[in-house]
Amino acid sequence: MGLRFKTKHFLIAAPVLIVGTAVLAFSGRASTGSSPKGASPLAAVVRVVPTPLSSVLTLSGEFRPFQEADLHAKVAGYIRKISVDVGDRVKAGQVLAVLEVPELSAQVLGAEASTRRSEDSIRRAQSELEKAESLHAATHSAYARLKEASQTRPGLIAEQELDEAQARDKQAEAQIEVSRAALSENGNQLWVAKAETQRVTALSDYARITAPFAGVITKRYADPGALIQAGTASSTQAMPVVRLADTTKLRLVLPTPESVVPQVHLGTVVRVRVPTLGRTFEGRVARFADALDEQTRTMRTEIDVDNPDGSIVLGMYAEADLVLAQRDRVLTVPLQAVARTGSEARVLVIGAGDVVEERSVKLGLEGPQRVEVLSGLREGDRVIIGSRSQFRIGDPVTPHELSPEAEKTGEGFS
Repeated sequence: MGLRFKTKHFLIAAPVLIVGTAVLAFSGRASTGSSPKGASPLAAVVRVVPTPLSSVLTLSGEFRPFQEADLHAKVAGYIRKISVDVGDRVKAGQVLAVLEVPELSAQVLGAEASTRRSEDSIRRAQSELEKAESLHAATHSAYARLKEASQTRPGLIAEQELDEAQARDKQAEAQIEVSRAALSENGNQLWVAKAETQRVTALSDYARITAPFAGVITKRYADPGALIQAGTASSTQAMPVVRLADTTKLRLVLPTPESVVPQVHLGTVVRVRVPTLGRTFEGRVARFADALDEQTRTMRTEIDVDNPDGSIVLGMYAEADLVLAQRDRVLTVPLQAVARTGSEARVLVIGAGDVVEERSVKLGLEGPQRVEVLSGLREGDRVIIGSRSQFRIGDPVTPHELSPEAEKTGEGFS
C-alpha cells in the first residue's frame, strides 16, 4: 500500500512541474521583448510656430428661393389655357395662362362705343360753335351798318329797328359761349370714356397671367376649365394659378446664436457645403434680421449662393462655415496639446535635457484644429500631443517631432 501511494503522488506532481516550467519560459521570452530597463519613452511633439488662425462657426440651414410668388388672377374667370407645368423654366413677361372672361369683353366693347359717341359729340359741338360764330359775324355786321347809317343820317333808321339789330347781335354772341361750353362738356365726357376704356382694357390684360420675373414653376394649382376668383382681397381666399420661384440665386437661412451676433458682418465670404451633392459652394452674408427671435435667441442670417446650373434644389440642407474672427500670424498649438480645467489651461513641454515640463498658458482665438497662445510659450517650444497619462513631470523622454501633415492627420498620437 505504501509503495502504491508514493507512485500516485509522483504522477500528480509531474504535470504541475511541467506547467510551471512553461510559464517561467513564457515570462522570460516576454520580458526579453520589452524595452530595456531605463529607456526614455517616445513622445510625439510639435513646435510652437506662428500661423494664420480663424475662428469658424459651422451652422446648418435650408436653401430658399431668392424670390418666390404665388401668381393670382386680378379678374375672375375660367382658365382657357395654361401653358406651363411644374419644373418648367420661364422668362420674365412670359404668358403662363389665359382666362376666359366674357362679361369683360362686353365691357370693353361698351367702353369703346362710349368713346366713339363722345368723339361724335365733340365733332357736333365743334360744328355748332362754328355755326354760332358765323351767325354772330353776320348779325354783328348788320347791327354795325345800321348803327353807322343812323349816326350818319339821324332819323333814317328807326330806334326800334336799331334795338332789335343790337339784340340779335348780343344773342348770337351768347350762343357762341353756349356752343363753347357744350364743346368743353363733350371734351370732358370723351376723357371719361377714354379712362373707362383704359380701365376695362387693363382688366382685360389681366386675363393674361404673365411671369413677373424669370424662374421655375414649383407648383401648379389649377387646370384648364377651372374657375379662378379675383385675387384682389384676402377675404375671397382666391386660389393662385401657379407658384413661381427664382432659383438662379438662393438664400441660405442660418439661425445665428446670440453669442456671435456682434461678429456677423455683411459681405463676409462663407464656405457652404451641401452633403447631398458632395460639393462646396461660395456664398456671402447678404443680410441679417438685426433682431433676435425671442424663443430661440437666434438671429436670422441669410447667405446668398449663386446657383446658375440649378444643381442646388430648393429645401436642401447645407452646412456653412461662418468666419467670426481671423488672425494673420499668431503663436498656436494643436488643440490636442492643451489640457483644460475650468478656466485654466496647461501644456506639457519638453525642456532642456529632453525633460517633461508643465506650463500654464493663456489661450486666445480658437480654430477648428489649433488655438492661439497669448502667454506661457515662446516660438520654437516643443509641446507634447497625445495621451498625457504616460508622462510625468521631470521624466526624460525621447522626442519625435511630427511633420505638419502628420499633425493634421493625427499620425503618431499615442
